[in-house]
Amino acid sequence: MNSDLWHQLLIGFCLMLVLEGIVPFLYPQRWRNLVHQLALVSNQGLRITGFISMVAGAILLYIFN
Repeated sequence: MNSDLWHQLLIGFCLMLVLEGIVPFLYPQRWRNLVHQLALVSNQGLRITGFISMVAGAILLYIFN
């Protein structure tokens, strides 16, 4: 693969880690409550949410690329 592609993937991964870390850093108790609530959601509910998220991400990538 092209090294430029790997560089962009690494940048995207790093940005994802930064964005994912904002809420637990700023609001640790709220984050803990959210994780507790997510533990109560059914597997099918999580799968549907994950699928919708993947499709929305793919569509947005297609639109902006």
